[in-house]
Amino acid sequence: MRKGLVMEGGAMRGMFTCGVIDVLMENNIDFDVAVGVSAGATFGCNIKSKQIGRGLRYNKKYCNDKRYASVKSLVKTGDIYNVPFCYGTLPYELDKWDIDTFYSNPMDFYCVATDLSTGGPVYHKCDSYDATPDGIDINWIRASASMPVVSKPVDIDGNLYLDGGMSDSIPIRFMEKQNCDRILVIETQPEDYVKKPFSLLWLIKLVLRKFPRMVDTMENRHIMYNSQKAYVKKQEEAGEIFVIRPTSSLNIGAIEKNPNELQRVYDLGRNAAIANLPALKKYLA
Repeated sequence: MRKGLVMEGGAMRGMFTCGVIDVLMENNIDFDVAVGVSAGATFGCNIKSKQIGRGLRYNKKYCNDKRYASVKSLVKTGDIYNVPFCYGTLPYELDKWDIDTFYSNPMDFYCVATDLSTGGPVYHKCDSYDATPDGIDINWIRASASMPVVSKPVDIDGNLYLDGGMSDSIPIRFMEKQNCDRILVIETQPEDYVKKPFSLLWLIKLVLRKFPRMVDTMENRHIMYNSQKAYVKKQEEAGEIFVIRPTSSLNIGAIEKNPNELQRVYDLGRNAAIANLPALKKYLA
């Protein structure tokens, strides 16, 4: 029995995912392979390092810290989430990412980023065993979560990457290719959510004018996303996959400064996981 886990992104909607995966870990529910997109990668990596509560803990503690995320950082560095702090000081000094457990865990962990030159997704397997802030894996995770306009493209081996959610928001088809017998998908939008065309496309065309294929990807992102939502629902109804999702919009800011809001959405994820636990265990058996 080979089991796969898919984690959608969505900025601080990812607190919902944190709640779900903490319940999974508390109940010793393991997976052979996982893929995370954007926040699904930055927060989802904690299931491989087996760090229950870490995603919620550091976000609540540092959400109002100007070193974490601020307009000042955006103006000064081009990244609204301050890179040296978020991908260096925080995970390697303040609330340590358990790298030893991450790399010793046999579960394969992939993150998705979007290649600016092609506008297509790239799936990186985090297995470099590089335990430094400049390591290849953490840079791929950062690329996966680097939102267009408010983040600089991440240069990896001479290629530029941004948020994986732009090209593959819910990588269910990628996971289906991993020869899994059972797949759990964690969505961060309700079942009936329909994405609309990007409202600031003119800004995207300005900022990414040197990357026309990336612009095309973002112009058509709502079509891709809505198609994926429909496919997930179809596979769920056929009994091929199991889905945990919020029952209504999470209504949380992309850069949330209220710790109570982070806790609220996290608790929604926990409650959804607990409610689905008996059926999920039966599905995975």
